[in-house]
Amino acid sequence: MPIINSPLIIFCVVSYLALCFGIGIWAMRRTHSSSDFFLAGKSLGPVVVVFATMSSIMSGFGFVGGPGLVFESGASSFWMTFAATFSMPLGAVLVGKRLRLMAETREILTLPDAVAARYGGRWPRAAMALAILLGVLGYLGTQVMAIGIVLVAVLGVDLPVALLIGLGVLAFYSIAGGIMAGVYTDLFQGALMIGASLAVFSYAISSAGGLDQIGTTLWQMDASFLGPWGTRGPMMSLSWFVLFLIGGVGQPHGITKFMMLKNIGNLKWVGLLTGPCYAVLSLLWVSIGLSMRTLVEQGVQAPLDSPDLAAPVFLLNYAPEWLAGVVFAALLAAIMSTADSFLNLGAASVVRDIPTALLGRPLERELFWSRIATGVILVASAVFALYMENLIALLGTFGWGTFAAAIFPSIAIGLNWKRANGAACVASISVSILLNFALELSAKYGLYQLPYGMNVGCFSLLASLLVFIGVSWFSSPDGGTDLPADVNAAMDV
Repeated sequence: MPIINSPLIIFCVVSYLALCFGIGIWAMRRTHSSSDFFLAGKSLGPVVVVFATMSSIMSGFGFVGGPGLVFESGASSFWMTFAATFSMPLGAVLVGKRLRLMAETREILTLPDAVAARYGGRWPRAAMALAILLGVLGYLGTQVMAIGIVLVAVLGVDLPVALLIGLGVLAFYSIAGGIMAGVYTDLFQGALMIGASLAVFSYAISSAGGLDQIGTTLWQMDASFLGPWGTRGPMMSLSWFVLFLIGGVGQPHGITKFMMLKNIGNLKWVGLLTGPCYAVLSLLWVSIGLSMRTLVEQGVQAPLDSPDLAAPVFLLNYAPEWLAGVVFAALLAAIMSTADSFLNLGAASVVRDIPTALLGRPLERELFWSRIATGVILVASAVFALYMENLIALLGTFGWGTFAAAIFPSIAIGLNWKRANGAACVASISVSILLNFALELSAKYGLYQLPYGMNVGCFSLLASLLVFIGVSWFSSPDGGTDLPADVNAAMDV
């Protein structure tokens, strides 16, 4: 990313960081218990939950990797954005009400808590906690590196200094205020991201000569680019559709927000509004990618060294300075909103879920150790990020697919099918983790690659679903009649 020498852009980004710091101070005064730290005291209204959910799902992948993906493969990624628009509404329907009802009758603060209530025993909780922790460490590392890259460009400092500044702000409001600080920061971040997306869409389309000119130029370049499958082909496009539609219900940083609602009756508004909000955010994703590819094909813009530079090059060369400042702040917001959700999930796994699975109880002084764990995970992810390569590729579909394959069957199917059991939960999570990492590593080192361009995350998700359904069907002859009364009642709603 090129270095920015604009006082206005620097002012926008520094002002955003200062605001996050202020929200951390405010939230710290309202965080008094582990329920406050992990679920914001189950006190949030629908508007806050909608913006928090949307902000955490639309990470740096959407604001940086998304335009680069459109620039490279055209309509292929439309299958991703279209599907993701419906994933959180689908999650509200499939799991939102049941998760919130279970959190009302039991002390359920995390997804592993919900899994333990649904299936009983320690192993389902341990498997879910481990899957979340592994996903958090890898996914968070990419977010941390993205924070550093943006601040290197904006402030013109070395990467370690940029990481120190960005992570210092993130650490303060995440450690001090927990998810309370995170969701109210997300409220501002979400509004900023929506405004930026609408403005960028208008400027991006006009800078390339309008929709007709974009369509004509790209069709003449390569008809498949704007065809139904883009340049990636039908198998990749359809596997992205499946992964981002039903896999969204397996994103822990999204579906845990349902448990934070103060009034369960407001869940319908969360389901109705998250989809349209995500669709608006996708306008930035699509418009910059198409416009920059058009400008390159027209010879107006020199070829890019990397597709991931599509967004920053557009902002620096074709957008007004004030808009570039707002969008760079929104870019940082998208990354940090996802990072703070991951920090909260990771701390819960370390302090609450894994100790409860192994020892039968969470650590004493849970709030204190949650703050310590948040800091440790942040430092560990920063060290991990400094040694990573190929940031945006890792940031995208692999992270989403890892969570989707491990979590969707046990949560989305398990909370709607009484025959599902703990053995199926453990087996499906184990299979998903092994397949995701084994197939990614074998493809990276040229050992084996899935045929026809099928996405690894989608394949692992489908395999995990088959294992979950098969094990449940053949090992539960009673059909789930031994469920606790409160869980049974929640599933009957």
